[in-house]
Amino acid sequence: MGNTTVNNDMIEYPNDQQFGKASPGKIGMWIFLATDGMSFSGLLIAYGILRAQAQALGNWPNPVEAMGGVVLSGIMTFLLICSSVSMVLSIDACKRKDSERMKKWLLVTIIGGFFFLGLQVYEYSHMYNDLGMSFANYAHGNNLFASTFFAITGFHGLHVFTGVMYLCYMYKLAVDGTFDTGNYNQLELAGLFWHFVDLVWILVFTFVYLL
Repeated sequence: MGNTTVNNDMIEYPNDQQFGKASPGKIGMWIFLATDGMSFSGLLIAYGILRAQAQALGNWPNPVEAMGGVVLSGIMTFLLICSSVSMVLSIDACKRKDSERMKKWLLVTIIGGFFFLGLQVYEYSHMYNDLGMSFANYAHGNNLFASTFFAITGFHGLHVFTGVMYLCYMYKLAVDGTFDTGNYNQLELAGLFWHFVDLVWILVFTFVYLL
């Protein structure tokens, strides 16, 4: 057999004492996310039932046409997906005790979250001023469409805002040197919540904006 060359430039990770272990905080976060997922499931199921009933009577607008296209929401989706990637890179840097890189990627994640919220505010303003949509009224069709849209996307937006505030606190801890030892448990908990927010938005984007 030929000689095997070892690449000395490969990244070496320190011994991970947390790998394969479920901390109380992680268990608590998974329980919270499971129950929170049920809330979103209830909203999406209610949306599906109301839509099916209205469509049977020919009284439900085409979502793409009603919202003036999906370019903006597509950009919002891209932002959240990219922010999930940057969150993974931040946790990875924390594991390697690279505090500067960890803070950089965490800040990128936070900025992505703020941009998403800003675009959502812009989208709401456009729908209210240009399309005649509010929580209780829709000038061009079934009011239930507007109500369910704002209920679902607004509930998700609240989660994004909460997640951004959570990440801002993690950034403060990072600046204070909390993660310099490589203990990434708290950062991973924040990452779990942020990935959940991203996953839910993909479902919302698919069922509310596209279908």
